[in-house]
Amino acid sequence: MDISVIIPLFNEEDSLTELFQWIRRVMEEHRFTYEVIFVNDGSTDQSWDRIVQLNAQYPEQVRGIKFRRNYGKSPALYHGFDAAKGDVVITMDADLQDSPDEIPELYHMIQKEDYDLVSGWKKKRYDAKLTKNLPSKLFNATARRITGIKLHDMNCGLKAYHKRVVKNIEVYGEMHRYIPYLAKNAGFTHIGEKVVQHRKRKYGETKFGMNRFVNGYLDLLSLWFLNRFGKKPMHFFGLIGSLMFIIGFVAIVVVGASKLFALSQGVPAPLVTSLPAFYLSIASMIMGTLLFLTGFLGELIVRNAPERNNYYVETQL
Repeated sequence: MDISVIIPLFNEEDSLTELFQWIRRVMEEHRFTYEVIFVNDGSTDQSWDRIVQLNAQYPEQVRGIKFRRNYGKSPALYHGFDAAKGDVVITMDADLQDSPDEIPELYHMIQKEDYDLVSGWKKKRYDAKLTKNLPSKLFNATARRITGIKLHDMNCGLKAYHKRVVKNIEVYGEMHRYIPYLAKNAGFTHIGEKVVQHRKRKYGETKFGMNRFVNGYLDLLSLWFLNRFGKKPMHFFGLIGSLMFIIGFVAIVVVGASKLFALSQGVPAPLVTSLPAFYLSIASMIMGTLLFLTGFLGELIVRNAPERNNYYVETQL
């Protein structure tokens, strides 16, 4: 099969039939073999009924996955990736803001230009500038700096993947925003970008609020930390803990030596326990010890984790 199109959705009953017919027209014009996988993320409207109707009418092309409740876009993509059979996997939103006319070029970039992943870039957007455009630009600038991936719109829902990518990455939590970074961490570094058309929402309302930007930054920091220290926590906690312990130990030695020197010279000196430096030194040593133990326990957990040797192997003879 040439293409699998994965469409996560939540309460998009009005757009599903129109979207599928548009995809179907594009696929037939280019003679692609394809499947469309609708992942119903706990919709409370008639979205699942629309999917069932489409499946009955086009059983070879339409598949559906239904969640019992709303879990989020990442779990929807995870199960869609797991079910996909196509050589190229396309993801798009169900709100008709992504154009299926982009599919042939995205497919060409994966198959002919050997990209692992191609992300859409909605260069001209029709969203409100203050609530979406400006925060999105700041968010993407930060993501480019931290991840090292030069994409203008990392969170664009319209993306194309080689099959080997979606079968070797795990999308969880709210990490769908950083799939290119997950792919890079798994060794898929040939990542491209394509300017795509952004269309105004035709039906319903947006499902995303401003909290996604706050959560997005936290998720980005989590991914960066896990990629850098996930399999070697002692390198982070042990290093910082050791430095804090050494600084505290040196400081308390200085405090004690100063007291002894003052006594040897017959100079009156305050009690060591009355000095703020004494308590700061003790606190630094205790925190350093705790951080070191945190790193040690992290190492024990990592060494016993079943996925400790999960590294992507490209070729094996």
